[in-house]
Amino acid sequence: MKPVQLLGLAFGAAVFAGVVTLVSMGFFQTTTPAQHQAAITLALIIAGVSFIAVLVIVALLLLAVDPAQITKTVDRGVLIDEKSDEEPDADASGDDTAAR
Repeated sequence: MKPVQLLGLAFGAAVFAGVVTLVSMGFFQTTTPAQHQAAITLALIIAGVSFIAVLVIVALLLLAVDPAQITKTVDRGVLIDEKSDEEPDADASGDDTAAR
């Protein structure tokens, strides 16, 4: 994911959160100017928080992915260790002869 795409995703989420806040506070209905100002202030705060949260969360999730591993085909469970495919552990097989 390119940095521009990451910023675009975070900006889109922030705009969505801001619009939802404005609609839920009745900004597009007939209200007083004080209520309009309160709705805009809260929408900007929520949009900013959601922008930063999406940016940080997606960036941290992207750090967990190794770019060299993206093109490899995975034919086994992702959370299974490679050594457990070759030989099972004595503890996992239920054989308690090693404990004697």
